[in-house]
Amino acid sequence: MPVIKMLGNGRLEAMCFDGVKRLCHIRGKLRKKVWINTSDIILVGLRDYQDNKADVILKYNADEARSLKAYGELPEHAKINETDTFGPGDDDEIQFDDIGDDDEDIDDVSSKHDKIKVSGGWNFF
Repeated sequence: MPVIKMLGNGRLEAMCFDGVKRLCHIRGKLRKKVWINTSDIILVGLRDYQDNKADVILKYNADEARSLKAYGELPEHAKINETDTFGPGDDDEIQFDDIGDDDEDIDDVSSKHDKIKVSGGWNFF
């Protein structure tokens, strides 16, 4: 089901593929670990005692959603958010090279700036 609107406080509004708009609660395991945006495809667990509420179990990335659509698990009219292509197994990392020779000692840097003239005298830090 695609996310319609983020409501805050671990809640969101999603439109189920059965045509019902549901208020969904992001469970604790996903909170602050899996970031959910509008138009993301999510898996929810329906509540037996509340028809208009559900709990978010999983967020599908774009590759998983395309696979589900190919297997016929998602309807043909389901739109997949193409911007999220990074999954849990992707190894796209940013590597930084230490190209500068900045071996300047921190004590040398602080000694250059430890006297500041303030009106009425000098302050030492």
